[in-house]
Amino acid sequence: MNGSYNKAERRWVELVKEQPCSICGLDGPSDAHHIKQGNHYTVVALCKSCHQGSKMGWHGEKRAWAIAKMEPIDALNVTVSNVFTNLISK
Repeated sequence: MNGSYNKAERRWVELVKEQPCSICGLDGPSDAHHIKQGNHYTVVALCKSCHQGSKMGWHGEKRAWAIAKMEPIDALNVTVSNVFTNLISK
């Protein structure tokens, strides 16, 4: 993470990285994919393949996303749900 994160944003991104992948469900730790750079609360938990994989990932051909029939907002919903579910269960 760079210096542009405040304390709350940094904590949110750390919580997101603890979650399973929001596309394939692979257990964390995950990458935190920013839907829009600089918006640190709209980050999605993604495994390396669903994030950066050349065929499956967002920064590739997005096959995993097509298979799951998901857009970034859908994956964000899964991520937020996972974070809050895990916080409540602690």
